[in-house]
Amino acid sequence: MRPRDLVDHIIRRSDGHRRFIIAIAGPPGAGKSTLSEQLVTMLKTRSIQSRIISMDGFHLENSILERLGILDRKGSPTTFDVPAFIQVMKRLAAYESDVAIPKFDRKKDISIERASIVSTQDKILIVEGNYLLLNDKQWAELQNIWDETVFINPGMEILEKRLIDRWLSYGMDNESAQKRAFGNDIPNAKNVIENSLPANILIKY
Repeated sequence: MRPRDLVDHIIRRSDGHRRFIIAIAGPPGAGKSTLSEQLVTMLKTRSIQSRIISMDGFHLENSILERLGILDRKGSPTTFDVPAFIQVMKRLAAYESDVAIPKFDRKKDISIERASIVSTQDKILIVEGNYLLLNDKQWAELQNIWDETVFINPGMEILEKRLIDRWLSYGMDNESAQKRAFGNDIPNAKNVIENSLPANILIKY
């Protein structure tokens, strides 16, 4: 499904809803952020206010991960504050006003608390993250929140190249970029692909 067709689908499905929450899940490097930004731009042209909520904003602090001995696994399911993420999503689903959400600064590798505010004017919420459909007890409560689910999977060959290129773009040499990608990102990608619940919409690009 092309982004423009997905926007048409979202508008139809959200008719009559005060708030409509879409989960865009998929492995790291799949293009979740890019698609989310495209959808927000297209919805704006239709005079529909929307907002992106990224699961990455709920990363645990590096100092905590270091104390737990899992800093090198940052980005895996155990490195997120899942209860906090679920609590915020429940507040958003309940249509609370002015809910503060964090944002992840990838260049600084930190989460910024209360970086943005979601108001009741934000009808369409586009939630993007690796583990939104993970078939795991800790993440199970999220499944009652989504009004629509999308899964992006361009295939492992494309993902491997994108993930290596991501670290190269941050100034790593080729050896370090491959080590980072194959040591953490690609195992996480395989976990997402193999253990996510089926989505209503599957995108393969």
